[in-house]
Amino acid sequence: MNLLLLGATGRVGRYILEYALADGHTVTVLVRSPGKLEEYVLKYGTQLRMVQGDATRAEDVARVLAGGVSAVISALNTDGTTTLSVNIDLLIRHMQKQSVARLITVGTAGILQSRTEPGLYRYESSDTRRRSTRAAEEHRRVYELLRDSALDWTIVCPTYLPDGARTGIYRVEKDFLPEGGSQISTADTADFTYRQWKSHEFIHARVGVAY
Repeated sequence: MNLLLLGATGRVGRYILEYALADGHTVTVLVRSPGKLEEYVLKYGTQLRMVQGDATRAEDVARVLAGGVSAVISALNTDGTTTLSVNIDLLIRHMQKQSVARLITVGTAGILQSRTEPGLYRYESSDTRRRSTRAAEEHRRVYELLRDSALDWTIVCPTYLPDGARTGIYRVEKDFLPEGGSQISTADTADFTYRQWKSHEFIHARVGVAY
């Protein structure tokens, strides 16, 4: 299986990369700084295909999708910009051209539905105490673009993300954050995200994930 991974140098993306390579898959990564993944090249060799480029450039996205990709996983960060929504718009267009349907992205619990105020996203309601909504609004744009697309998408929506080990034990819920959930480690978020490329359970859905 050839997976395309975006955000491979990030806190969640590095775990996804490790899990996929350890399982024997070929992984293509689009990165601005290939040197950050040198340890994986040394360990896995040609199993890891690194392409230097920018996820917001149409030509770079088209280039990595042209290599026979079976599914796309994105663990890109917002970086306080429109990186996510620009990239998702490019992915939608170029994945359709290459007949690649499956896309899994890491979002935020802020774009799940509110339990206390039906009809609102969590970031709009009293469910969350965050003062800044900039990142949540960018994730919301991503959700709305995917919702209106023809892709087989899943958005994994973790709550607070401390560093921590992979346990494989956590709760998930479609469209909502599991009740009482307050955190999930980066390693377990990656575990659930990685598992979705071969699952059909949450296609066309946001999924809350927490302990």
